[in-house]
Amino acid sequence: MRYILGISCYYHDSAACLLVDGVIVAAAQQERFSRLKHDAAFPADAIRYCLAEAGISVGDLSAVVFYDKPLLKFERLLETYLAYVPRGFRSFLAAMPVWLKEKLYLKTVLRRELRALAGLDSKAKLPQLLFSQHHQAHAASAFYPSPYEQAAVICLDGVGEWATSTIWHGKGNSLTPLFELQFPHSLGLLYSAFTYYCGFKVNSGEYKLMGLAPYGKPRFVDTIYRELIDVKSDGSFALNMAYFAYPVGSRMISKKFAQLFGAPPLNPDATPGQLYLDLASSVQQVTEEIVLKIARHAHQLTGESKLCLAGGVALNCVANGRLLRQGPFTDIWIQPAAGDAGGALGAAMLAWHQYFQQPRLADAQQDQMQGSFLGPAYSEAEICQLLDSQQIPYQQLSDDMLYHSIAGLLAAGQVVGWFQGRMEFGPRALGNRSILGDARSATMQSVLNLKIKQRESFRPFAPAVMAEHASEYFELSCASPYMLLVAKVNPELCTSLPPQTKGLAQLAEQRSSLPAITHVDYSARVQTVSQQDNPRFYHLLQTFNELTATPLLINTSFNVRGEPPVCSPDDALQGFLATDMDYLVLGNCVVSKAKQAPERLAAARQRSFVAD
Repeated sequence: MRYILGISCYYHDSAACLLVDGVIVAAAQQERFSRLKHDAAFPADAIRYCLAEAGISVGDLSAVVFYDKPLLKFERLLETYLAYVPRGFRSFLAAMPVWLKEKLYLKTVLRRELRALAGLDSKAKLPQLLFSQHHQAHAASAFYPSPYEQAAVICLDGVGEWATSTIWHGKGNSLTPLFELQFPHSLGLLYSAFTYYCGFKVNSGEYKLMGLAPYGKPRFVDTIYRELIDVKSDGSFALNMAYFAYPVGSRMISKKFAQLFGAPPLNPDATPGQLYLDLASSVQQVTEEIVLKIARHAHQLTGESKLCLAGGVALNCVANGRLLRQGPFTDIWIQPAAGDAGGALGAAMLAWHQYFQQPRLADAQQDQMQGSFLGPAYSEAEICQLLDSQQIPYQQLSDDMLYHSIAGLLAAGQVVGWFQGRMEFGPRALGNRSILGDARSATMQSVLNLKIKQRESFRPFAPAVMAEHASEYFELSCASPYMLLVAKVNPELCTSLPPQTKGLAQLAEQRSSLPAITHVDYSARVQTVSQQDNPRFYHLLQTFNELTATPLLINTSFNVRGEPPVCSPDDALQGFLATDMDYLVLGNCVVSKAKQAPERLAAARQRSFVAD
């Protein structure tokens, strides 16, 4: 057997992925083990997990593949600093020691880390070390696991080495580059600039900006096109760099950017006013329009009817939904770990198909991601041992009793932490590390945001729906197993409201018979659940449907603000104890909040507060 380990790290969202003869056996992000959100460190824990899943050691690997080419990235940094001299000199002085000591010698650093992980001495032989280009890894992660024999491939992100936007043609086991835009002209960084300006953290707050956009009006679209970005008919574009500071500094925008919109950047955690709501709406519309132009160009270049997407911008599920509705492609497949974490998977698959020249056998009915359930699983014995050791009262139920009991609790308005099987790879909870609630509840959205997730009140929640019932509730013509498409709620379920309220006050309005998952623009980020992909979650939805005639639930990731989603049963238990969740389901074990000792709950909340 040939074992290939893919690695992404040192920038953000580090991860590891293991292929065994081309089959994805394991993939996980380092943050899930370290509990540091967007952890960029060498993914030692993720690698240990991947190796353990296959029952092998470092010495058994055929190759280790890194998702980036550091020399190309260093070239870009040097050329950028030279182009902007004397601006950025302080940033240059800060960056160079790290590069000259470590990043330029990444082969040495990676070998040292691998030896330390395996407990090997400095002379021990290691597997072959390979490097892919950043966008090449994104393209591989998009195309190779997809169900398409051939397709157009688009990768959009902040920046890799030089590339920020690329188009590829995937055919069999080949990926041919056709189009490239280079730094500093980046759609991802344009969106991140507005993310920063509206008070959110770059590289983690972009999805908050996307959720904020429907509360505003796109009144700055013309201003953005006139002042910030020049877009051509083929989707190529150039940013006006007088408004941006990211090439050579720690800030995203220049003073001129703030002057253009007449206000300073919003302070983090401040409530956004109408200006920031309208800016979010405007940049979202511009992003969607550029994505559509690039997609049309990709269609012209390749002649393909199918499209694969990856890169951080591919996590913009609103743009994805519009692309599906209005774009030239009949079918779209999006890598569920579309950001940098997915680069580990792409790098490994690139080595398998191109370096080792292995053929690709696409299954038109099924992708190769296995539902993206590629992380650790925990046995019932391990779960019981944890609960017993911590003297946690619980009930262990049969499957039938479990589904009926939990469906009944959800129908009664209870909030349930649902921990099952293998952990998801990528940013979305897909039913194995989830918090669940009743979408019919008028209060559930605010309860989950403020009391459970401890996050901004404006954030919408996504529905998980039985796949065969999706079209009854949403204007969606295809499966959406990875929660990466936004669709409108069907009009017959909606209430028409007069346009009287503005801004965040729209939160108080009930827009449909499923108010907890209907966003202010009557949309929802839909996950379709099939029995094949996730039988346990599907069975719970089925039982809830039998009880309520509603085949869907709120599904949000099992974490609280500032933390990554949970990995282990202990992570889930601590999160449950520290919040107002009503029940926790670990495998077949049910833990009730009402039966926990008050002093234990108080201690858990205190630990959570200190950690935050």
